[in-house]
Amino acid sequence: MNTLDATIRDTKTKGQLAVLRKSGNIPAIMYGGKEDNQKISISKKQIQILINKENFSSDVIILKIDGKEFNVLPREITFDTVSDDPIHIDFLRIVKGSKINLDIPVKFINNEKSPGLKRGGVLNIVRRKVELSCPTENIPKEIIVDLDNLDIGASIKISSVNLPENVKPTIKDRDFVIATVAAPTVVKEPEKPAEASEEGAENQEASPEGAEGATDDKSKAETDADKNKDGAKKDDQKASAEKK
Repeated sequence: MNTLDATIRDTKTKGQLAVLRKSGNIPAIMYGGKEDNQKISISKKQIQILINKENFSSDVIILKIDGKEFNVLPREITFDTVSDDPIHIDFLRIVKGSKINLDIPVKFINNEKSPGLKRGGVLNIVRRKVELSCPTENIPKEIIVDLDNLDIGASIKISSVNLPENVKPTIKDRDFVIATVAAPTVVKEPEKPAEASEEGAENQEASPEGAEGATDDKSKAETDADKNKDGAKKDDQKASAEKK
């Protein structure tokens, strides 16, 4: 468990809270159970280290206040809208024998032992966190999902996950899916245009046209020559007739 040192505070105005924050501390409150709410302050540096942890909101923390220890859970954190620094935090006292609903992070193990992933399959994560109803003395830090022997098409449901004793999902009306091993997505690249082939085809298509044009020109020349011959023959026949 993580431990935080806390100090009882007696701030009543915004000015006093501002001074507290400038000194490197964050105002907080501890509530829950039969005891009264307790105003406290904690180190900003210490809390920022814990906030960066993935399971911060579901991890039990020991608060040390005036020599006493209290097991608490972080419930609500207020952040500055400009700096994004934490400026207030609420802690819930853990009362033995009670239950609490928490979002527990999911952790996947043995990826390298999954035949489906080895063959290029994709782990499709449906839920990265699952809300569980937990006894306050038995809160899991994470939900372990074992991918060993899972092939493509496998579906991992909440019923296949081993949960601690008396820990149950808050969704009770269905066996919901946490993740699947999906088939690999194959992206087919478009075929490259066969520029050389197209140019060759164009040249081949152009050749018959050129040949046809040349044939037409030859036929025209031959026709003109025939006409000239016929004209010369007629002139010769006309001249002979005039001599006679």
